[in-house]
Amino acid sequence: MRLLIALPFLILLVLFTLSNTTTVHIGLWPTDYGADLPFSIAVLSAMAIAFIAGGLLTWFSALGQRRRARRAEAQVKALEEQLETLRETLRRQEAVLSTPVTASAPLPAIQ
Repeated sequence: MRLLIALPFLILLVLFTLSNTTTVHIGLWPTDYGADLPFSIAVLSAMAIAFIAGGLLTWFSALGQRRRARRAEAQVKALEEQLETLRETLRRQEAVLSTPVTASAPLPAIQ
């Protein structure tokens, strides 16, 4: 399924690269560094850098949400354990209270 979606984009990418072979000069302003690259490589490199930057920005912005989700899961687990402990205590108390009381036996102590 992914290939069906990606294939048209890959075909467009290859066609763009083959159609734009004109050389352009790319320079870094405060330095004398520069390079002569095919136009398609320059555009695709800029798009790749923007894509990676956007992915990193999204990943960093989701860190807080993931942290809150982990804390909530830990709290749910602790509350479930506490609930099971309380249920067990209730079962023991009900068992103590449901035993028949005889005149010769002393009353059991409730915890």
